[in-house]
Amino acid sequence: MSRGRFPPMDLKGAFDVEHMSSTSIIQHDLWPLDGIDPKKAKFPCCLIWTPLPVVSWLAPFIGHVGICREDGTILDFSGSNSVNVDDFTFGAAARYLQLDRQQCCFPPNLAGHTCKHGYKHSEYGTAITWDDALQSSTRSFEHKTYNLFTCNCHSFVAHCLNRFCYGGSMDWNLIDVAVLILFKGHWIDWKSIIKSFLPFTVVLCLGIVLVGWPFLVGLFSFTLLLVGWFLLGTYCFKSLLEC
Repeated sequence: MSRGRFPPMDLKGAFDVEHMSSTSIIQHDLWPLDGIDPKKAKFPCCLIWTPLPVVSWLAPFIGHVGICREDGTILDFSGSNSVNVDDFTFGAAARYLQLDRQQCCFPPNLAGHTCKHGYKHSEYGTAITWDDALQSSTRSFEHKTYNLFTCNCHSFVAHCLNRFCYGGSMDWNLIDVAVLILFKGHWIDWKSIIKSFLPFTVVLCLGIVLVGWPFLVGLFSFTLLLVGWFLLGTYCFKSLLEC
């Protein structure tokens, strides 16, 4: 063997060890998160939800959502060409759901994807950290027009989850986000429950007393139309809700 040269197998082994080491550091050495602190409005790596004025009075399961950085700072899309930072638009969060960063795909390079959507993920916009993905989504939505019915806060959160490839999926949509927070979200406290349902209860009681059963028919029709629009737009006419 000539001086200064290594056998091909040694070089390959050394490369594999180094590659595995660097990948492990980037992929799995996730620094611990601070605790959730509702009083300071800090929710590390969480989805958060709060009721919307008027809309939630008629359909209490519909609200405004945001997503938080690793330090707990809230990001939410509630107006055209802007994403709010540390200023949740419609008041304090009522529900939260902390997500698991280990279920995200943060590859160190284009060949290091752990998800099954390697090429699509790269095309969509690969991120190497949680906050990096949020920053990329924020830049994207700073050039989008807000519309409650076509491009809203749920669209922004779904875009972030797709950029994470959270849970190995890149098919997150606004219905998925709504269902996730509705069925898995945790209430902040009992005051949040009252805040979310008291206006609906008052409107419902007043409607029944003043109008009677036609009010219930109208309320049911409103809810059915609203939910139907999002279901049809999401699963049947996807171009309507792509933003």
